[in-house]
Amino acid sequence: MAKKKKISASDIVTFYMDYVVEHYSKPESVSDFAKAHHFDDELFYTHFTSFKDLEKDIYLLLFDNSVAILKQTPEYTSFTKKDKLLSLYYTFFENLSLNQEFIKLNLKGFENQLKALSVFSRFKRSFSAFISELDLETISLNVDAIENIQKKTIRESSWVQLLFTMKFWLDDTSDEFEKTDIFIEKSINTSFELINTKSFNNIIDLAKFLYKEKVK
Repeated sequence: MAKKKKISASDIVTFYMDYVVEHYSKPESVSDFAKAHHFDDELFYTHFTSFKDLEKDIYLLLFDNSVAILKQTPEYTSFTKKDKLLSLYYTFFENLSLNQEFIKLNLKGFENQLKALSVFSRFKRSFSAFISELDLETISLNVDAIENIQKKTIRESSWVQLLFTMKFWLDDTSDEFEKTDIFIEKSINTSFELINTKSFNNIIDLAKFLYKEKVK
């Protein structure tokens, strides 16, 4: 069979995911992978530097596709911040479910180490940008350093919450991941309630006091 002269990044991603699902493992080398799909390996390197580089794009694409779908919803602009985040979760985890065979194979053995996975680096940046765009409520303190810490804390805690939900999804054996849907609703509701609780305000007041004392 003649080799393909043109191949897109999307083609390579599809070939790679299908290969992993079919063989239950990654290809041995870029050369073998390219040969199996009838294209020169040089074409692979015009889009990616390695299989790990490709995997980073897979998780980024799954997330960015979810955001794009969500923002195309006519009602999106009228959603509350909580509903925007909930809708993103539902859309993203539906995308994960559509690609569950690849993802579960790709993440096998790393279920308890998701936070440390380097393949999530681009995905994390995109997710953090979405959280920043939501501009979730912080307590107005008129202390720039503390307010910046609050925003960073919200981004990091939101990321950890997403990873925890992914771990739950990986372990979920319920029909159509219905338990994950329930978990998403309860965890998002709880996180928003926590932000608005008096105890959270008290913690911030203490942080403000300690910061001012340190500055003095």
